[in-house]
Formats: sequence, structure tokens, C-alpha cells
Amino acid sequence: MVESYRLDDATGLDEGLRDLACQVNRAAAWSYRFSDGELHWSAGMAGLLQVDEDDSEQIRTRLLELVSPLIHSAETGQAPDSQALEEPFLTGSGEARSAFLRCSTTRYRGERCLIGIAVDAAPPLRDQRLDTDIADRYRRLIELNPDAVCVHQDGITVYVNPAGVRMMRASSPDEIVGHPITEFVAEHSRAGLFSRLSVANEPGTTTEPAEAEMIRVDGSRMLVESVAVRTSWHGRPAFQVILHDVTAQRAAEAALRYQAALVEHVSNAIIATTWDGVVTSWNPAAETIYGYSAEQARGRPVDEVVGSGIDPAALLTVGGTTEAKHRHADGSPVLVRISAAEMGNGYVLVCADETARRTAEQRYATVVSLLDEGVLIVDEGGRIVTTNPAAAAILGFQEEELLGSSPETWVTYDEDGERLPEPPSARTRHSGEPETRRVARFERRDGSSAWLAISARSLTPEDAPPHRTMVSFTDITEPRAFRKQLEREATHDPLTGLANRTMVLRRLHAAMREEGRTTPTGVMFIDLDKFKIINDSLGHVVGDEVLRVAGERLRAVMRSDEQVGRHGGDEFVVLVHDERDSGRLHALAERIRRRLTEPILVDGRHLHVDASIGIVLVPQGDPRTPEDVLRDADVAMYEAKTRGRGRVAFFDVQLRERLQRYLELEQDLRSAVDRGELWLAYQPIVNLHSNRVSGVEGLLRWTHPEHGTVSPEEFIPMAEESDLIHHIGSWVLSTAVQQVAEYRARFDLDLRVKANLSVRQLEDPGLPEAVDRALRGSGLPARALSLEITESALMHDPDTAAHMLDELRRYGVRLAIDDFGTGYSSLAQLLRLPLDSLKIDRSFINDIAHSHDSEALVTSIMAMAHAVDLGVIAEGVETPAQLAVLRRLGCDQAQGYYLGRPSPIQELPGTIEVANRRAIIE
Repeated sequence: MVESYRLDDATGLDEGLRDLACQVNRAAAWSYRFSDGELHWSAGMAGLLQVDEDDSEQIRTRLLELVSPLIHSAETGQAPDSQALEEPFLTGSGEARSAFLRCSTTRYRGERCLIGIAVDAAPPLRDQRLDTDIADRYRRLIELNPDAVCVHQDGITVYVNPAGVRMMRASSPDEIVGHPITEFVAEHSRAGLFSRLSVANEPGTTTEPAEAEMIRVDGSRMLVESVAVRTSWHGRPAFQVILHDVTAQRAAEAALRYQAALVEHVSNAIIATTWDGVVTSWNPAAETIYGYSAEQARGRPVDEVVGSGIDPAALLTVGGTTEAKHRHADGSPVLVRISAAEMGNGYVLVCADETARRTAEQRYATVVSLLDEGVLIVDEGGRIVTTNPAAAAILGFQEEELLGSSPETWVTYDEDGERLPEPPSARTRHSGEPETRRVARFERRDGSSAWLAISARSLTPEDAPPHRTMVSFTDITEPRAFRKQLEREATHDPLTGLANRTMVLRRLHAAMREEGRTTPTGVMFIDLDKFKIINDSLGHVVGDEVLRVAGERLRAVMRSDEQVGRHGGDEFVVLVHDERDSGRLHALAERIRRRLTEPILVDGRHLHVDASIGIVLVPQGDPRTPEDVLRDADVAMYEAKTRGRGRVAFFDVQLRERLQRYLELEQDLRSAVDRGELWLAYQPIVNLHSNRVSGVEGLLRWTHPEHGTVSPEEFIPMAEESDLIHHIGSWVLSTAVQQVAEYRARFDLDLRVKANLSVRQLEDPGLPEAVDRALRGSGLPARALSLEITESALMHDPDTAAHMLDELRRYGVRLAIDDFGTGYSSLAQLLRLPLDSLKIDRSFINDIAHSHDSEALVTSIMAMAHAVDLGVIAEGVETPAQLAVLRRLGCDQAQGYYLGRPSPIQELPGTIEVANRRAIIE
């Protein structure tokens, strides 16, 4: 073969390789280039591999098989720069041989290469026999070794000796051989183990001895000291590990360290003496307790350094323990408890300093005697051995009477009035379990009672029962009574004494969640009608008396305080349990109403109230909360009021939906003006003398973004029940005046506009100025604006209405009374008001074409109005026949669907044209 470069001159071929190549006869060098996989070898490789020297391909194949593991390790970075291994191979004749391979990673002419040698590892026959003999002796040595010996290769155990089998508590080597070594090494020891093995790269390299925790086959653990040797197994690298069990040794060492530390760090003085009482050992605690250092104490008689005579032998004859008074080096007394024991060459004395404990006990006794809290010490037999003055005072005994007595003979009761089978102290004495502020009632000898908050603790918790027990108790009689009063005040109405809303909800919750309940609970929500008038006119004192009497009457009807409560104001709640029949619930509600409507005598005056009652049935498993139930009962009560008050109404889903719609619309109405949802529709008014449209009435409309068109009969009462009517009324007035003013100017028409005023607007002193401001802002003449007020609004407060109309008249606007005939006004009342016209309600117009009575009634109204110079307008004209009769009777103006429906201002020209055409009767 032609060599492309000399292997022995390559950079990176270390001294070891060159020396080995020179010293070994059957050796050959080789190289491998990573970039293209080119393999080179030197002379002698054919002889080593037992291949024909001219057969380069056969040499290449055999050599590549041998060095492949080295190449792979170098390529994957799993090996250091220098590697070695022994590889077996078969010659062409079938003879088994092996080669020792060693290589280094280097660079030659810029290329990364492996450069190594191959050495014939097969010794001469006589050497093989010698090796066999040595190997046999080595094997017997390993088999008989008392320490565990194992071999692992590639992380797998391949051999273990008998000692290793026993150490690992295995029944046979099969339980270890073939298993990963990590299976037997504790996780925290693995990193150190593999770190040590990684350093042993060369055959025969030995690791430093180190400790590791091993896991036996049965799962138990042991501590070993291990040494690993790099070797080979069947021609491949492996590790032989020797394990020595040091578990017992380390435990003994730890015990000795613990004992030494215990002597050094315990708080009791530990003193060792000879048989003659000479100190031989003196621990740091003894230095602290007696004030002598160990150097000062050792070699001196123990009596001298403790300041008192000690006879260990005599002490042992009486049990080995006693209490004594010793002296500190400065002469101060030291109270100690002494224990003595014999040892091999003398005595050991353990002296516990009791000075602090005795002082603490004295202080404790002083403090306990001054406590307001009663304190008792009960011995294991249940007898009182210690008491303080407070305990005697609380229980009504003398201190000497308590000593020797048993608390278990006392009479005590729980909060439900049941007698306790045993006092709280007995449970602690028998079981050791503590008691914390157990409330009980104690019956004194004089017949009085004391409520006690009792706690008990074992003084000997580590001992078996019965326990010595400390019992402490506080007299809570007065605080408990005060707390009960506060609880009642927090859950009851102070005026009526009935349960308040909090307690009503609590009772309702209990009824709804009662285990095993199969019948529904009826909930009545009661509101007193006319109570506000009494309260506002006669004062809160009278109102409170009415509420108190109403509460008494409800309690009398229901015959139980548990079923009646005051929700707040003039609202009450009644709970009716186990009643499924709605008819009987209705009858009960009517009985309640009749009882409430009876006259109430207050300050010599008989007062009358009525009640609106809403009822909800709550079945078993109802998902609603108590708050939801009361809300639904309130909804039903509100429905009863809307039916005319003094009614009973049952709740249903439709009621809730109507209320929810009402609340939603009421909230949305507050911002309807700002969102542009309100608009005005104009209905033409025809002058029946000229047969032409003389004016329009502005009618409010609401287009809701979700509900569509909302009827004025639905949303105008909402506005009147709140202050919204002022804001909306002002917007209607200014918008109507502005739009009609612009319409008049655009079409050059003398058109009048009518706008409606509510009863709430008549109470607004700023209304006249708002009207004047709207007129001046639009330029509309005052005579072109007519304000209409319903007859019922005028009759609500005639004096206020008359004053407001006079104020409006000063600004020159026209005034009309709307819906005439429905408010029961008199001619005298009409004469007092500055009116220009009246509008006959549509109810009188409906049958005018077919009923002589209706015609006569309308004739009378028109005659009365004309007699006092009032113009007459008929509304609700639906047919030509009605219009003809009105014209014949001399009616001044008319409006209705026949003449024209209300329309937006943009459509008003067409609407007026239709009205003018229909006003002409041929």
C-alpha cells in the first residue's frame, strides 16, 4: 500500500504511542481521517491481523471492524481525546485472537484525525498457561473475599461475588447480574459515582475510596465504602468495584458523637467521680451551674465544688434521686435535683438546676392567687389539690372546702339546659384531650347559677391516663346576658319586637334547607296601605304606635313569634310552614287583612289601615335564595297594590317578567332623551267652522332599541312617578314649539300647537319660565301655543292648579282642559280657572252617532262650555258619522284617527292635506 503521510511524525502522536510502537514486536500504527473516512495503516498490520499483505481490501475491512468503537466514541463526543480498548477478532483460519488498540484525537495538515496503534494481545502458549493459573487463583480470591466485588460494563452489572449477593440480600446472582448499576445506587450518590468513574480512563486505574448509599434488593439501604478499578471483561472495557459495608461503623461513630454532644450540650450538670468522690469529669453545664471551670473542678472532692456533702452510695439505696441545696462558686444558693448511678470506676451524678423552676412556681402561685379567673389543679384521682381565691368566689365555696373535693360531683348544664354527664375536667383527666372555653351553667349551693367558660389541660400529657389536670374558668354570666341582648337586638325589630329582616332571611333559609321537608313554605309580604298618610300627617309617634299594634295583631293571628317578622318601614313578612293549598293561604291572608283593618285607637282617635299582600309558595328543592323569595313576594305585593290596594296576589313568573320590564324601561327612560329615542308625533285638529286644520297636538312617542315602540300609557306613568317628568316635559315643550315654529315659517301657515302638562309639572314653580324660554328661543307667538291639563290633574289640587294657570296666562299662552267629563269637576270650579277651551273625552264620542243619551250629554257639555265662552274640542273622532253629528251640534274643533293619525313632523304636510279633505262633508 502507498502511505500518504508518515504516522510516527504526525502532530499529536504522544510519547506513549511512540514508545509502545517501538517496544512491541507485533504492533502496527493506523490512522483515520474524519472528513472522508480514509483509513491508513503501517507495515506489520497484515501480520497482526493474519491477512495476506497484498490484500489491502481485506486489511481495511478487518481493521475497520476493530477500530469502529473508537471512531464512534470520538465522533459522538462520548470519549476523551485519548482512548484504549481490547477487541477480539477471528483470523482467516478461524483462530480467536485479540488486539489491544490505543489512539488519540489530533489534527494533521488541518484535518481532524484519529492516530493510534494496534498490538497483538495473544500471548505465547506458555504465557497463556501461566495466565490461566493466575486467573484461577484470582477467581478463588474474589469468590472468597468477605467484601462485595462486582463488575459492571456499559452501566450493566456482569458479575457479583457471593459476598456481594449476601450484602445485597439477594437470593442468587441473577437478581443483580444483568441489572443497571443505577438500580442499586441511591439517586443522591449517583453523580459522585459517575464522576469518579469518568476519571479512570486507563486500564488498571483505581478511583479514590468514597462513600455511597446503596439500595439492596429488598429495598433497604446501606452505606458502603467503594473503590473502582478500570479493567476489561471479555475483551471490552469494564469496571471492577469493591464494596465494604460501613453502615454499622458509621452508626456507632454517630452514636459516640451523639453521646459526646449530649454530655457537652445538655442543660444538666453531669459529673463523674471516683469511688472516693474525686471529680474526674465536669461538663460545660456543670461549669455554668456551679461557677467552676473543668480544670478547676477535676481532681477535687465533689463536696468542695458543689458546696454540699454528697454520698452517692447512700443516695442509691433510697432510689438514686433526691433534691438538695448546693452552692455556686460565689456563695449563692443553687436548688438542684440529683440523680446518681454507678459506672465502671466510680459514680455519675446528674444535677438539674431547679432554682428557676422553684422561683417560677412561687411566682406562679402568687399570680394565680391574684387572677380573676378561677384555677384548679385536679390530681389523677379526680380530687382538687390546688385552688385559688377566684375559683372559690366564683363557685360559692371556701378554699378549704374545695380542696379534696371532686368536680365530678358538681351539677352543671349545657346551653340547651341538659345536665352534663361529666364536667369538662373529667374528659381531659380520662383522655388527655384538652377542652377550650366549654360553656356550662354551674349551680351553686345557694341556688343561684353561674355561666362558666371552662378550659382544661393535662399537666402530664406524655403519661398514660388518668392525667393530672389544670382547670381554669371565667364567670361569663353578665357578659353572656349582655351578648344575648345584643344578639336579640341584632335580629329583632326594637319597635315591634318581631324578627327583623336578617332573622326573617335566616328563618326562611332554614325552612328552605330543612332536611326531609316535603311540603312547601308560604311567604306573605304585607304592606300597610294608607300608612304613609297617617305617618306624614300625624307624625312618627303615631305612626310607630300603628306599626306596633299591627305587629301585635299579626302575632295574634299566627299565634307564634317564629312566623312573623318586620321587613322594614310598614312592610311585614309572615312564614307559613307545611301548607301546599293556595286556597287556604289566600283565606289566611284575608283573615290577616281583616284583622289589620280593624280601627286602631291612638290618642283618642280611630285610625284605619288596610294591607296589600303578596304570596310566594316555596316548594322543596327551590333553587332560589331567601333574598330571591322575598323579592318575588314583594313583586306579588306590588301587583296587589296595582289592582287597587287592599288585595291579595300570588306570585308567578309573568309578574316577575312584567316587573323586570318595568324596571328596565324605567332605567332606560332616564337616558331616552339623550339617546334620541323619544320623538313627537303630531295629530291634526280641524276647525269645524272653516273645515280646515287649525292646529296640531304634539304627542310623545318612544322607540326603544330592544322593545320597539313603547306605549305612552306604559311609560308616561313611569315618568310621572319620578322626577323624570320634569326633564321629559321640558324637552317635549321646547321640541314641539321649535318644530312647529319652523313648520309655520316654512309653509307660511297660522298653525297652533297643543302640548300636554302632567300634574307633577303643575307643581313645578319653574314651569312658567321654562315656557317663556321655549317661546323666545323658537320665535313662536305665545297665542299659537295651547297647554292642556287633564281634568283629574286640576282636581288633584285645585288651588295649586289655579295659581299655576294664572302664572302661565301672564305669558299669553292658551290653556285647555283635557279629557273633560272624567274628573267630576263642577261649573263653579271651571269658572275659577283661566281656560280657553275644553276637550271632550273620547268616551263620550264613541256612541254619539248611535245613542241619543250620548248625544244629549255632549250637547249639555257644549252648552255649558259655550255659556262661559270656552271653545269645545272633540277627540277620538273615528268615523264620518261622528264628525257629522259634532258639526250639527255646533262643536268648534275635532281630532281623531278619521281626520288624521299622529305622524312625525316630516310627514305632517300629507297628514294635514288628508285632514282638510276629510273635513269637507258634502
